[in-house]
Amino acid sequence: MANDGPVEHGYPHLETVRAAITALYKRLSYDTVQTFSTSVLPADVAFADTDDLHLGAQRVARELVRHYRLPDARMIVGFREMTHAANVELAAGPEYFIELNDRFRTHRRDIGAALAHEVMHVYLHRLDLSFPGTRDNEILTDTATTYLGAGWLLLDAYREDAASSQKLGYLTPEEFGYVLAKRALVFGEDPSIWFTSPQAYEAYNRGMTKARHDEQQPPLTAAGWAGRRRYARDRRHAQAHHTGPASGSAGPEVRYSFTPDGTPGDHGPLRVSFPCPTCHQRIRVPVKGRVRARCGLCRTVLECDT
Repeated sequence: MANDGPVEHGYPHLETVRAAITALYKRLSYDTVQTFSTSVLPADVAFADTDDLHLGAQRVARELVRHYRLPDARMIVGFREMTHAANVELAAGPEYFIELNDRFRTHRRDIGAALAHEVMHVYLHRLDLSFPGTRDNEILTDTATTYLGAGWLLLDAYREDAASSQKLGYLTPEEFGYVLAKRALVFGEDPSIWFTSPQAYEAYNRGMTKARHDEQQPPLTAAGWAGRRRYARDRRHAQAHHTGPASGSAGPEVRYSFTPDGTPGDHGPLRVSFPCPTCHQRIRVPVKGRVRARCGLCRTVLECDT
């Protein structure tokens, strides 16, 4: 929790975020992801200053349990002094103890954001889905919370001005915006109408620009002129030398690679491999001009010019 401290910006965890989206689709399946098409609504997690602190926290926790479809899980919420925003004890269940930072006694509108992250820990624990290492596992939790409809609360808890700052979660504001945008593009949902923080709105717009950029990379037909020119150069190089990677190109956005369509050492037709812009699972199609591909993981239909 950044509390009046510096807030990290940009996309330092982008590859882990993308891997987390892929892992969600693999573990849950396309059909299960589709059941989360509706986000948690503001009215469901609203917390007035006049509400009883503990009863209100329990009510919000129950709403998040309902949203994540954990009907047999019971969250017991308490408050104490601590460095982090919150903590959950991942026991066998069905009862789970969540501790919130004492700060939330007076910052009640952000209790939903903190609980969204902690209840997601329980959800992932029950799925037996985790990444190695604390940092990557927390990024997975933030990504899953956001992609499955409760993470807009975490982004809305981000506020920053010249005198103070607050941010919850491990993702940067722009990364939260990116995952929210990925979700919005899949479900046709606009979470920005729920933001109370102007900084959250700005971060979401930056994330949407990044998310749309994924849909404009070669060999997709929506790629821009510069990307298409670079792709054509790399394809010629691969055809001439029968090499795998996109030799001659540099930069993190060059994510396609070429491989022979056959056994090692075979100099036959090429195939190009590239990540699905929706779930980031890699797709491999023949290099033969216009091709329509369907991602087997998230079922997105992609128009390609290979």
